[in-house]
Amino acid sequence: MGIYLLFSAVLFAGKITPAAERPELYLPLLKGKSIALVVNHASLIGRIHLVDYLLKHGIKIKKIFAPEHGFRGTADAGAHLGNSRDPRTGLPIISLYGKHKKPTKKDLKGIDLILFDIQDAGVRFYTYLSTLHYVMEAGAEQRIPVMVLDRPNPNGHYVDGPVLKKRYRSFVGLDPVPVVYGMTIGEYAKMLNGERWLKHGVQAKLTVIPLKNYTHDSFYSLPVKPSPNLPNDRAIMLYPSLAFFEGTVISAGRGTAKPFQLYGAPKYRVKKFSFIPKSRPGARYPKYKGKRCYGIDLSRVDIEKERRRKQLNLSYLRDAYVNYSDKKHFFLGNSFFNRLAGTDQLRKQIISGASEASIRKSWGKDLRKFRKIRTKYLLYP
Repeated sequence: MGIYLLFSAVLFAGKITPAAERPELYLPLLKGKSIALVVNHASLIGRIHLVDYLLKHGIKIKKIFAPEHGFRGTADAGAHLGNSRDPRTGLPIISLYGKHKKPTKKDLKGIDLILFDIQDAGVRFYTYLSTLHYVMEAGAEQRIPVMVLDRPNPNGHYVDGPVLKKRYRSFVGLDPVPVVYGMTIGEYAKMLNGERWLKHGVQAKLTVIPLKNYTHDSFYSLPVKPSPNLPNDRAIMLYPSLAFFEGTVISAGRGTAKPFQLYGAPKYRVKKFSFIPKSRPGARYPKYKGKRCYGIDLSRVDIEKERRRKQLNLSYLRDAYVNYSDKKHFFLGNSFFNRLAGTDQLRKQIISGASEASIRKSWGKDLRKFRKIRTKYLLYP
């Protein structure tokens, strides 16, 4: 099916404006249609939720699809979410997490257009990407157009990490892209279509409403945390490097006041810094709940210095492995770490003590290939 793109002249100076805040570009395309929204707590126009804004302007919303963490963005990572109704509007909410990750034919009955507006973090294993993949696939199969309201990528200034291998596909990585892919959600949607990565090579009838005044080198501080454990710019910046710990015995700070801004475990050898994870909103059952962990505090890392690296910081993973006293059990049976990395090679390299330079060299060929693909779909310099 054909791809169509609404792209007005974009001036790359001044305040960055998310597509949701450019209603003059998309409201005329929604009039008279029955709409399904894929949204969460960050789908805002200023302080007004997109759902409320569209209803106020007479748009007929039939239902809401909610990704991981739910419509209000408060659920734990990986928590089961059931279907419900929004108490404010009475609209039905269908969870796209757990066993029901893709809208069904029944879900989409009577829908004329699917509108997707989710704030991404720019990392392959952040599951909103997989939700986009399945939503576009369902739209293509049911011949229902998909519109993406583009939003800035806070990690959009670089491309790095191993490219996902097909055998390691899962909900934390469906597509053959590196850990950090340097694209907005709208650009990524174009790539899914153009590279025919959807099931059986189907293509959605796609509209991307563009950002204004955005470049890939722009620094954009998210006005709302995209999920419970990414509370600030530093956590979002460190997330691509620290989320590998989710597949190891190391805590990345869930259950503390500084998630993804520290790391450690009870058996970490250096005892200069410690923390105790506790049950908190968005992390009810954190790793090592109530136990003292030793490790490294990254809450004072210079954000600008890290941004200038334009690379994953492998020193954290290598340090944790070297300083963990029970290396045999470091990788939690290997499988989840491999899915996060998109390959089993990184695990083997860490175990063997490979240098950072040799690890990066092993990514080179795949990264060069991906960068050529990526270039075809960029909307912004």
